[in-house]
Amino acid sequence: MNASTATAPGPLQGLKIVEMGQLIAGPFAAKTLGDLGADVIKIEPPEGGDPLRQWRLIKDGTSVWWQVQSRNKRSIALDLRQPEGQAIARELIAQADVLVENFRPGTLEAWGMDYASLASTNPGLILLRISGYGQTGPYRDKPGFGVIGEAMGGLRHLTGEPGRVPVRCGVSIGDTLASLHGVIGILAALHHRQATGRGQVVDVALHEAVFNVMESLLPEYSAFGTVREPAGSALPGIAPSNAYRCQDGQVLVAGNGDSIFKRLMVAIGRPDLAERPDLASNTGRVASVAEIDGAIGHWTGKRTVNEVLAALDAAQVPVGRIYTARDIAEDPHYRARDMILTQRTREGYEVEVPGIVPKLSVTPGGIRSPAPRLGEDTDAVLRELGHTDEQIAALRARGLIR
Repeated sequence: MNASTATAPGPLQGLKIVEMGQLIAGPFAAKTLGDLGADVIKIEPPEGGDPLRQWRLIKDGTSVWWQVQSRNKRSIALDLRQPEGQAIARELIAQADVLVENFRPGTLEAWGMDYASLASTNPGLILLRISGYGQTGPYRDKPGFGVIGEAMGGLRHLTGEPGRVPVRCGVSIGDTLASLHGVIGILAALHHRQATGRGQVVDVALHEAVFNVMESLLPEYSAFGTVREPAGSALPGIAPSNAYRCQDGQVLVAGNGDSIFKRLMVAIGRPDLAERPDLASNTGRVASVAEIDGAIGHWTGKRTVNEVLAALDAAQVPVGRIYTARDIAEDPHYRARDMILTQRTREGYEVEVPGIVPKLSVTPGGIRSPAPRLGEDTDAVLRELGHTDEQIAALRARGLIR
């Protein structure tokens, strides 16, 4: 589907976001708000802008990742290291609903932008602060990236095969989890502001966002002293749920519901396992997981991926292939749900990008504008603040803006 200018207003239309910070955690939170209709003004350093512009694969001078991360945003190139640049930022923030930043704690304060000062002129301001360890505590001043948050949050220990070096999941999941928790915090704070007129600080630590999705990790240790260990592609304590080899690839099979397990065993020609009393519940299946996995693997190993998918789909057993980028791009379900959109970039070429998540029935959001060039909106934003063309020219001559 072509991602032409969205016509329906998003649910956050009228909300003004100022985004400070760079790379992933803060910008992904602002991108999510922008997809849902908010007006996002991104502040970038005049020299080079956000480093994400040059991360990973580059086309026509700009990262294609940038085209997703910064859609629906306006770019103002402003030197925040200079007092006059900080003063302009405060002008913007005074008119904003939300400020998003992911600097190391203390950076805003060093610029005279502590929350108390900002709220004195904008009491309804909501400030999202994403950092490695949060704004308080003994680790607050340590530098932290998503990968460190994944490790401290408990996720990295569980990834990979038993006895081998843990692996990362392949994307910056720690940053993105922190971003989404930040968006939840912003929406909760907006609801509170409706009742009170007061804003507040939303403090998100990377490791806490990861830790929050670690399911039974801590209570199992607390109750039993059990330290959960890596288990490869299996899901410990829930059976059967694993990856299985086929003649031409692998499939994932989740047969861990009681009735699903019986259908799965019948489908693979093992009605004996389907009727065994000790396998009727998850507890018994976990005790015999090696036997069950062996039976499934023996069956899948004699078949192609497509044969396994067809047989288990017919049996109503959750099953799926392991998707690559090519699989996603060619999948009709992705297309049917507008999860692959064609976006024309500022550089003039078209690129396919992920669609909008979540999907709202009345105010679905959309892509209203492609990712901006560095400083593309500087003049327009400054004019909205009341700066004259002469003042803007003087700021540019001194290198404060681009």
